[in-house]
Amino acid sequence: MFKHYIGVIGAGSCSQAVSDLAYSVGKKIAESNSYLVCGGLGGVMQAAARGAKDSGGITIGILPGRVRSDSNEFMDIVIPTGLGEARNTIVVNASDVIVALPGEFGTLSEFAFALKVGKPVINLGRWDLENAAIRADDAEEAVRLALQKINHRIT
Repeated sequence: MFKHYIGVIGAGSCSQAVSDLAYSVGKKIAESNSYLVCGGLGGVMQAAARGAKDSGGITIGILPGRVRSDSNEFMDIVIPTGLGEARNTIVVNASDVIVALPGEFGTLSEFAFALKVGKPVINLGRWDLENAAIRADDAEEAVRLALQKINHRIT
C-alpha cells in the first residue's frame, strides 16, 4: 500500500547528471511505496517519474496548463490546473515532503513555498539557503531523510 506523497521539484530541462539523479530519486520513492508528486512536464520531473515507473511506482503530475496530453509519458494521474506557475503551490500542498533538485526560479518558488507552509525540504540541488532545508548527498539519503521527516510529523 502506498502511504506517502513525496514531491520532486527541479528544472524543466536539465543536464544528464541531474536527470540521472532525478531518475534515482524516483526509483527510491517507488521502492519506498510512496507516491511521486511533481509538475508533470520534462527535465527533472520526467526523469523522476521514469525512475518511479521503472520501479513500479505511482506518479502524479500537477500541470500548469489545461491539457492533460502536455504531461510526460510517465504520469499515471494528470491534474491540469490552468494556473500557470501558481500550480507550484499545489505541487507543494499535495506533497508530505519535498525533494529539491537543481532548478531555476520556478523551483525556487516551490522551495520557498514549502518552507513557508512548514513542509520539510530535502536539498539535493545545492541550494544555498543557510539551514533552510536538510542537505542530502544522493538519492538514497534524500528519500530516507524524506521518510524520516514524514514519520516524525505523523508521530
